[in-house]
Amino acid sequence: MKKALLLFITLAFSTFTASGQEPSGPGGPVRLGVVGLVHDHVHWILGRPDQGDIQLVGIVEPNRELAARYAKQYGFSMEMAYPTIEAMLDATRPEAVAAFNSIYGHLEVVEKCAPRGIHVMVEKPLAVSMAHAKRMAALARQHHIHLLTNYETTWYGSNHQAYQMIRDGKVGALRKVVVHDGHRGPKEIGVSKEFLDWLTDPVLNGGGALTDFGCYGANLATWLMQGERPLSVTCVTQQHKPDIYPRVDDEATIVLTYPGMQGIIQASWNWPYNRKDMECYGQTGYVITQGRTNLSVLLDEAEGPFNETAPEPQYEDPFAFLAAVVRGREKPSPLSLSSLENNLIVVEILEAARKSAKKGRTIKLKPK
Repeated sequence: MKKALLLFITLAFSTFTASGQEPSGPGGPVRLGVVGLVHDHVHWILGRPDQGDIQLVGIVEPNRELAARYAKQYGFSMEMAYPTIEAMLDATRPEAVAAFNSIYGHLEVVEKCAPRGIHVMVEKPLAVSMAHAKRMAALARQHHIHLLTNYETTWYGSNHQAYQMIRDGKVGALRKVVVHDGHRGPKEIGVSKEFLDWLTDPVLNGGGALTDFGCYGANLATWLMQGERPLSVTCVTQQHKPDIYPRVDDEATIVLTYPGMQGIIQASWNWPYNRKDMECYGQTGYVITQGRTNLSVLLDEAEGPFNETAPEPQYEDPFAFLAAVVRGREKPSPLSLSSLENNLIVVEILEAARKSAKKGRTIKLKPK
C-alpha cells in the first residue's frame, strides 16, 4: 500500500507538470508530449516512476471521457489534456512527442511536429504503408529531427546478448532466425475498447496479427542482418476467428530470404500463452531467447546446451533512451532497433507480406 501511494505521489507531483511551466534547461528533463491514449502501451509512460529524465507536459486526446478516466487513474490534471496536436504543441512547447494513437495516425504526428523541430517516437511499427513511411522519413530528414520506433523487445537483455554472440561468431555464420510473437488475441487478453477498435481495423492498423506482431520479427531480423533488405518475402495469413476478428487476419507466417540466411516470422493472435522469443541458428551452434532475460545456448554439440541469464541492456525502457537521444548523450546507429533506417525496412517487409498473402505468391524486393 505504501509503495502504491508513493508511486501515485511521484506521478502526480513529479512526472506530470503544469502546461505553463517554462522549458527545462539543456541538462534538465526532456519536455515530453503524448499524442493519443488509445494505445494500451501508453500505460508504460503514464505509470512510469519519475527518474528525473522526462517531464510530461501535455496530452492530446479528443475523447474527453477517456482522458478523464486516465487522469483519475494516474492523478494528472485535465488541464494537461488537449483536443488537438496543434493546441498541445502551442501551449506546452515539448521537445519530443511520444505517439500512442493508431498507426495510421503516426504520419499526422510527424507532419505536425517535424516542422517545429520536435523529435518523435512512435509505437511499433513505424507506419501503415511505405507511402506513409517515406513521407515521415522525408519530413524527419528535412527538419533534422529524430524519428524513433519503440518495440518492447528492444529493451530485452536476452536479444542484445544473442545479437552480441552472433556478432562475435560464437555460433558461426547465421543461417536461420525464427521469431515467435503474440498471445491469445487482443480481445481474449482484455485490451481496452479504444485499443481494440483500431487494432482490428485494416486501415488504421494496416492488418491484424501480421502488423501487430509481424513487425517484431521484421525489426529483429533486419537488426541481426545489419540492415540488409531481404531478397524476397512470402506470407501466408489465416483467419481462425472470423467471429471475433472479421476484418483482419489473426494468424500470419512470413518467410524472408537473404543470401545464405532465412528468416521465419510467426505472428499470431492464437498462441495459448503470451510469447516474445527468438531462435537464432548458426553453422556451429544456436542461441534461443526466452523472454526478457533468459537464453538457451549451444556452442558445442558434444557439450550440449546450457542456460544463460542476460544482463539488462544499457537502457531499460524507451523513455530513458529518448531522453538520452534528445539530450545528445546517445546517437542512434542506423543499424539499431529504434532507427529510422531499420524501420523503413520493417514497413517494406510488412507491405510485401500483405501483398504476398493477398496474391498467394512470393514477392521479390527490387534492389535499391
